[in-house]
Amino acid sequence: MVGQLNGSAPAKLDPTLDFDVLIIGAGQSGMYSLHRMRQIGLKARVLEAGSGEGGTWFWNRYPGARFDSESYSYIFSFSQELLDEWNWSEHFAGQDETLRYCQYFAKKFDLKKDMQFNTRVASAKYQQSTNSWLLTDTDGQTYTSRFIITAMGILNQPTLPNIPGVNDFKGSAFHTARWPSDASAVNGKRVGIIGTGATAIQTIQELKKTVGSLTVFQRTPNWTAPLRNTKISPEDMEGIRKRYPTIFQDCLDSYACFIHKSDSRSVFDVSEEEREKRWEDLYSQAGFSKWLSNFYDIGTNRAANELFSKFVADKIRQRVNDPITAEKLIPKNHGFGTRRVPLEGGYYEAFNQDNVELVDINVNPIEKIHEKGIKTKDKDYEFDVIVYATGFDAVTGSFNAVDIRGIDGVPLKNTWDGGIKTYLGLTVQGFPNMFMIMGPHQMFGNIPRSIEYAVGWVADFIEYAVNNNIVTAEATEKGVQEWTEHVHECAKGLLANEVDSWMTGVNKNVEGKQTRSIARYNGPAPGYRKRCDDVKAHDYETLRLVKGT
Repeated sequence: MVGQLNGSAPAKLDPTLDFDVLIIGAGQSGMYSLHRMRQIGLKARVLEAGSGEGGTWFWNRYPGARFDSESYSYIFSFSQELLDEWNWSEHFAGQDETLRYCQYFAKKFDLKKDMQFNTRVASAKYQQSTNSWLLTDTDGQTYTSRFIITAMGILNQPTLPNIPGVNDFKGSAFHTARWPSDASAVNGKRVGIIGTGATAIQTIQELKKTVGSLTVFQRTPNWTAPLRNTKISPEDMEGIRKRYPTIFQDCLDSYACFIHKSDSRSVFDVSEEEREKRWEDLYSQAGFSKWLSNFYDIGTNRAANELFSKFVADKIRQRVNDPITAEKLIPKNHGFGTRRVPLEGGYYEAFNQDNVELVDINVNPIEKIHEKGIKTKDKDYEFDVIVYATGFDAVTGSFNAVDIRGIDGVPLKNTWDGGIKTYLGLTVQGFPNMFMIMGPHQMFGNIPRSIEYAVGWVADFIEYAVNNNIVTAEATEKGVQEWTEHVHECAKGLLANEVDSWMTGVNKNVEGKQTRSIARYNGPAPGYRKRCDDVKAHDYETLRLVKGT
């Protein structure tokens, strides 16, 4: 372990550098990374573009923003004190409560003294002569370190639609990820919202309560299902706290780190009557049960998926009064669960209100946005507010937003031009001493569960490097090739990879993201962890390690 100066401040690995570790991003990945670097005894600094910690939960303050994972699975497990002290008020916490949890986490471990806010990293360049990284922010300030950890999130670069006149509107216009601080900005107003993805679904079910009118412009309808959120009483919370060991073990054992486990039976192993009964039971449950606790083959067998999709479609028809509107809201080009399934509490009922209109832009396309509103082929709409629920440049977008250059100044963007290539989703060949938390080719699933593992692996490696005088660590060509082939192999047979979505690397609003790619690890989380653990058990021999003199 690195020695301490005067019993408090850590000694640096290289006194000519500003820091041992620089961490980009102050979300949950960045906060936990900082905590672990301190435990090792390293001098670390978090650089964060926003004015506060929290990452996703700092930026996304739109109405309705909340978990669709159970709150008590969306919490760090490493600290028993933190588990004992923090109480959730809802089974699926809202943005404000989640942000308070992040703030509590930062305060408990005194993290903010090593966090630098309002600092957007513009470039990160590897310095071969000193085996170090040079980061430069948008104000021109520079920072040097032995290691860098990217903790920038998978959904943090909002995108606007490719529609003529997107900047011409004279009213109030904003992306959901940049919601104005005045929460009443839409009250009583004529509001248009573009998009019906996960964020839009959460937003629309809240906007319907306060707007004067709401016009929803939909290109691709999404499958969604009831969240069924409820409050957690103090007595309930005590019971949950006692069950934390079981909850975390269930997450470890499950395919994607959730508390839900899939049914080992096929859709076709049971009678139609038993199948319908099972689906009715799942539909009545809270959270992701209807998706993740379903028959195992709804994600791989087209006929099985079609049957369950029909079941959910019938539920939509029952909830939407107008049959024509109901059919518009039912996806026809993909099956249930083949895109990330958002959960809702009153979304479909919004379209039963007289002041809510659904516009199918496949039939009635948007021609332009102008100073007063939105012009479609058939109608000219005037609005006071336009909301862009048009998604993010997912997974790689946060990397592309920073000019990251490795050995010989090669840009990371160029390295991935022919397709994403990583080793374990944690490292990239040609970019020594750079580690990615929630980067491409990692297991996403229940994000905090995945974060906790990835940060732990990176921290263990950096501690190993420190104790063994390793000054550079880099993925090898062989390691990258084998891992990338494995990631692609895990994706075979999944219906989800036959559908355009952010999970398959597609964003029609981003240049170069018009075709599908394998951007995430699709295999089981236990299998992912085993492979990473095996690398650790063999002293990281599959990395190219160089010791100092």
